[in-house]
Amino acid sequence: MKKGSLTSTILGLMLTLILLSSGLATFSIINLSYSLGDAKAINASGSLRMQSYRLMFYANSGSDEADEKIEEFENTLYSEALKRSQAWYSSQASTDQYQLVISKWKLMKLYIQQENSRLYAAALKDFVDTIDLLVLEMEHHAAFKIKLLAASQIFGLGLMLLIAFIAVRFTKKKVVTPLHKLMESANTISKGNFDIEMPSTDYVELSALSNALQSTAKELSALYKDLESQVKEKTFALTRANDELTLLYDNLVMLHSGTLDIDTLKKALNQLRAHEPHSFLRLVICQGDEEDKQVIEADGGWPLATSNQINFPLKFEDNELGYLEVISNEQPNHPLFENFAIMLARSIVIYSAGEQKQQLALMEERGVIARELHDSLGQLLSFLKIQVNLLSKGLDSACRSPQVEEQLSEINEGVNTAYVQLRELLSTFRLTIKDPNLSHAIEAMLEQLRGQSDIDISLDYKLPLQLLGAHQHIHVLQLTREATLNAIKHANAKHINIHCFMSSATEATISISDDGVGIEKLRERDQHFGIGIMHERASRLSGIVEFSSNPEGGTTVTLTFPPQQEPS
Repeated sequence: MKKGSLTSTILGLMLTLILLSSGLATFSIINLSYSLGDAKAINASGSLRMQSYRLMFYANSGSDEADEKIEEFENTLYSEALKRSQAWYSSQASTDQYQLVISKWKLMKLYIQQENSRLYAAALKDFVDTIDLLVLEMEHHAAFKIKLLAASQIFGLGLMLLIAFIAVRFTKKKVVTPLHKLMESANTISKGNFDIEMPSTDYVELSALSNALQSTAKELSALYKDLESQVKEKTFALTRANDELTLLYDNLVMLHSGTLDIDTLKKALNQLRAHEPHSFLRLVICQGDEEDKQVIEADGGWPLATSNQINFPLKFEDNELGYLEVISNEQPNHPLFENFAIMLARSIVIYSAGEQKQQLALMEERGVIARELHDSLGQLLSFLKIQVNLLSKGLDSACRSPQVEEQLSEINEGVNTAYVQLRELLSTFRLTIKDPNLSHAIEAMLEQLRGQSDIDISLDYKLPLQLLGAHQHIHVLQLTREATLNAIKHANAKHINIHCFMSSATEATISISDDGVGIEKLRERDQHFGIGIMHERASRLSGIVEFSSNPEGGTTVTLTFPPQQEPS
């Protein structure tokens, strides 16, 4: 709704300032006109005191000179300067005090005419005090008029400044700012941008100018709008397609350039979420067993309410490895997520195949070493056992002595110990890993040991998939078998529990616990149990192996090492 003309509003402000300044000037002139006789009145009232004291000398004379002084006193008392105290603009206190001076003067005049100087002198001090009060009231009234003039000037000046400030603010807000925006809009139109918004105004002149400029901009914009929107759509589509191809290519290079571990997969998810910021992402890897699934979340977390999630399967050829789970606040980019899931599945399958090939190569090499040891050291130790038995039986009684018997016993025990250790080493070398799943390999190894003993052996495997490298699978499997064999052979245990889990974000832990004789009994026979070999294998994993006693009895062997670290 329009308020009217802008020029009329500005004219009204100017007239208000003129009227206000004129009113202040008029008030000042009137105030000064009523203040012109104040000084004269104060002087006249002050002279009454002096004349009162002078009249005391003529109170007893009765001469014509006394009458002259009385007349002089009354001329001053009834002068026009003092009569102004009874005017309408004078204060009531001044009027009352003036009347009081007149009434007391009549009594003082009577004393003079009666030539009674004693009574005149007795009443003189009170009369003079009354005159002093009149002078004081007249001074206060004069000061009040001066203060009133000053206050009116200050108030008027402040009001004029306020009106001037309001006028400046009004001009800036209602005139300068809209004009500046109109100039900016005109400049924007000159640069080819016709989609502009004109400033709103309440006045006829500026509204007419704004409407004219806006209608011109709309007519020009109609000629270019369709063409520009088509160009923008094509450019946006091409740019988005290029960004998606770049994202897929960069992630593909990253996934195939090094070790495919959890950090690499999470980095790929974070790059995808950076491209799709309105989406929440997580990768669920599960190869057949839902309990062994591994969840990797992108930065930003995962919302509690997951009713509208979409799953994109990680499927490559005949391999189903899990799914990519997406929650999006907008319409999800299905082609991008599907291609990303296929790329992840392909990378995981290729990496797993390479890991499996590396593990099979390691196992084949160890099988060759096992056959060589069996054909060389194994046959030699068997021959030595036979020769020691023949030597023991071939000695006659004359050659036998306690010292010879002790040496023969030590040789026989040494050969038997070497033969047993060689057989255990060959059994370890012949362990096979048919797939890159360490959990399956450990379970297969434990099945072999369960067939050789009545001890209850349980496995609790909580390590994520794709966590360990091929070389780590071999060392973990061998060390676990060594610790389990020690518990079976030497601890007299009834239960053996094997627990595999992540003890921290950067360390994996393998724990083999039994309820046997305890660690003190085992330490007495360290040289027979291959504990030194366990420490050596732990060092190849860049980790440590520790032996501790259980509170309820038995021993716990704990291996702690960082995953995916190359052997030292």
